[in-house]
Amino acid sequence: MKNDAGQIIYVGKAKNLKNRVRQYFFNGVKTNKVMAMVSCIADFEYVITKTETDALSLENNLIKKHKPKYNILLKDDKSYPYLKINLKEKYPTFYVVRKIRKDGYKYFGPFMNGVSVKSLTEILQTAFSLRPCNIKLKEKPMKPCLNYHIKRCPAPCAFLISEEDYKKNVSLAIDFLNGNDKTCENLLKEKMELCAKNEEFELALSYRDKLFSLGKIWQKKITANSKIIDADIFSYATDKINSVINVEILRGGRILGSKNYVVNDISFDGGETLTEFILRFYTSPIALPPEIIVSENVNAEVLENYLKKEYGKEVSVNFAKQGVRRQYAEMSLLNANDYLERNVEKISHKEDMTTRALSRLQEVLHLKNYPQRMECYDISHISGVDKVGSMVVFTGGEKDKKEYRRFKIKTVAGNDDFACLQEVLKRRLSKLNSEEKDRFFKPELIIIDGGKGQLSSVKEIFDEFGVFDIDLISLAKREEEIFIPDINESVLLDKSDYALRLLQAIRDEAHRFAITYNRTLRGKHALESVLSEIDGVGKEKRKALIEKFKDIEGIIAAKKEDLTAAEGIGDKLAQKIYEFFHDRKISD
Repeated sequence: MKNDAGQIIYVGKAKNLKNRVRQYFFNGVKTNKVMAMVSCIADFEYVITKTETDALSLENNLIKKHKPKYNILLKDDKSYPYLKINLKEKYPTFYVVRKIRKDGYKYFGPFMNGVSVKSLTEILQTAFSLRPCNIKLKEKPMKPCLNYHIKRCPAPCAFLISEEDYKKNVSLAIDFLNGNDKTCENLLKEKMELCAKNEEFELALSYRDKLFSLGKIWQKKITANSKIIDADIFSYATDKINSVINVEILRGGRILGSKNYVVNDISFDGGETLTEFILRFYTSPIALPPEIIVSENVNAEVLENYLKKEYGKEVSVNFAKQGVRRQYAEMSLLNANDYLERNVEKISHKEDMTTRALSRLQEVLHLKNYPQRMECYDISHISGVDKVGSMVVFTGGEKDKKEYRRFKIKTVAGNDDFACLQEVLKRRLSKLNSEEKDRFFKPELIIIDGGKGQLSSVKEIFDEFGVFDIDLISLAKREEEIFIPDINESVLLDKSDYALRLLQAIRDEAHRFAITYNRTLRGKHALESVLSEIDGVGKEKRKALIEKFKDIEGIIAAKKEDLTAAEGIGDKLAQKIYEFFHDRKISD
């Protein structure tokens, strides 16, 4: 469905297109959101597919590409933590990560609100005697660190535990993550009692604290049923104005976390909404569970076929009608309804700051387009040094961090913000009709952090590239004046206007993003300068150290054996680097 400016505002699928369209225009009472969408429809475009699964796949791809105003878009910028372990290593350990990769590692999670992945990692390392470090182990034994002496590590680096015994511990840890709690509890109790008997009271207290943390994780079990189920649970609640979807992550019969999502819902039943949400929710086959439990009736066969086709993984989709699965679904639905009841004002405020603010922006600034995708640009440098540009993206009025971009200024000499902006916008606009256009989606509105001068310099680039279908404005900090090309008078909005507050939010985010990048560059340059003073640390080794330890504080805090974890740093060079930073005073 398209509006009168040709923007795609909704993408859907239907087995019978005529009946589907009739639902929107003729049938019965409709929600305010459906009526608002229908009032914007100026044109239709349709594609015929061979199967319903193909239609679902095409729908999902088009929504990801065009991000229409009235579809469900997941822009949650928080990546939930996972635990991963490389079972091909001789002495593997668990890492906390926030991105899933096809790297051959085994992943556990995600761990959402309510479960501390840090506490869980400490429990694994303590109960099952796994090494807490990730240093690269050598062919020859190393000197054990403090963790060995305080009984926090079996020192595989010093070969004080056999590979076979260590892997038995790893196997027990994996069993625990898969739902076998008792082994972990018994091991912690044994260690606590042994330490108490040996009058190692501080260590005994540490084990007691781990048992307490384990007990809190146990509380996430919601049923005494002996069935061990691995599933994601989705439930849908609505008051006909606002809608919420609750997601529960269930692994080994244990809830790893719960999350509520407010959704832009214009579907005609909860099953449709859940289906569309599930399509957006999964982005990797590793994240897919063996089972999905839903509180509303969905077309399970089509959804299963889609997930199999998209990710090559068998997933069972079940509408929970009875038994333990119904208990799980009811618990999830209770959370969704509770969140909806408690947060109606918060949800309404979010609407004010997003969709209503965007509509107001279009109206008050007379924009050609509804600004579904907004991009804001800022420049940061210190006296013309380390010049950088930032591009921040808001989709549907919310941060879309995956779309952010950074620019290192390459062609501008000295302190010239106008020229820097022109370089950044040249590089950005050059992507619009290139082979990379599907990676750099076309915005409806571009915002410049600055006044009339900055706006005029960017307008020159728009004219040079022949770009006339993207709206362009600038926002000046001092009086919060909004400037529009070819209009002499600025627009001043009331400080409480949601449209202005949205512009301020994206401008401030662009400024923060630019400054952060500038500081990072300055920090790297300073660190490279210091490292270049060490004999034997060339360009590649400096790069490896910066990549591993990030900043000078990280290198100073590292032990000699930690330094060897950086690519190309051997024992002798690690000793030299350690002595360089610890045998002399390092100034800021």
